[in-house]
Amino acid sequence: MNFEIPKETNAGKIAEVTIGATTKQGGTRSHTITIGGSTALPFHFFEGEHPHRPVLAMEVFDKVPAKYPDSLMDYYCNVIDNPADMAKKCVEEYGAELISVRLEGTHPEKGNKSADEAAEIVKQVLKSISVPIIISGHSHFEKINEVMKKVCETAEGENCLINYVETDNYKTIAAVCIAYNHTLVAQSPIDVNLAKQLNILLTDMNFPAEKIVVDPLTGTLGYGLEYTYSIMERIRNDGLGGDKMLAFPMLINPGYESSRVKEARVSKENYPEWGDQELRSAYWEIATAMSLLLSGAELLIMYHPKAAEVVRRNIDEMYGSKGGDKAWHYPA
Repeated sequence: MNFEIPKETNAGKIAEVTIGATTKQGGTRSHTITIGGSTALPFHFFEGEHPHRPVLAMEVFDKVPAKYPDSLMDYYCNVIDNPADMAKKCVEEYGAELISVRLEGTHPEKGNKSADEAAEIVKQVLKSISVPIIISGHSHFEKINEVMKKVCETAEGENCLINYVETDNYKTIAAVCIAYNHTLVAQSPIDVNLAKQLNILLTDMNFPAEKIVVDPLTGTLGYGLEYTYSIMERIRNDGLGGDKMLAFPMLINPGYESSRVKEARVSKENYPEWGDQELRSAYWEIATAMSLLLSGAELLIMYHPKAAEVVRRNIDEMYGSKGGDKAWHYPA
């Protein structure tokens, strides 16, 4: 008796979004990275095409986060205050495929660094590495609009991924992304309809659909992971079903989210029954990242080098000989 696995075909296709620009394209990156393009649910190789593997970014900071885990300081203590050097370490030692530059220090209540200072940090990071970069901001609208205008101008032509805009603050940043040739993250608060609404607003102002990445605002293990998973799954199902305003690749932040929770941060001395703090924080990030990969994440911003190593190995194992982007290989 023969058994054939039932197959579902989808009317839609996830948009392909390219990050970075080489010299021929007006930038200085050694290569570009493309995400998206799937015609089936994640890792359903038997049902459709997955031309590009999920990719891993790692994050550097203009100001050390207040809740940065002690275990991560052991990896980055000599470079944590130098974003350019930290970016180089992440790429050369930990295999980061992109670098996210988090400009939290420009927030008026967290350092109030100037737009010029932020632009200088981005310039230094671009010089120190050759991979594409993500520029991550914050939710203080007036200040982040000022910062992103300057940063986008400074990085003109590099096709950075500007992270992020939301429904109440998208016009200014979207306009400067168009003016200086950058790609954009559309963030919405764990809601399918709000995600779609923001994408419609962006395309209504003639922002190119092929330059939009969606951030569904993920929660980490124990802090809304299941709900996040279900929303991402609905977004992906609707996109594959033919809704073009939901057919965009998705970005998640397992590193940022996991590093802030008590269970991943507190020491073994305070909670001996919880076990080793470094392993715990790595496992927390791994569990979050792997779960959300299965719901459609294509771009993950990681913190813990060991977590990034495990997730990358798992992606390699799941793709195996199933194809994928042959032009890109993970750094040694």
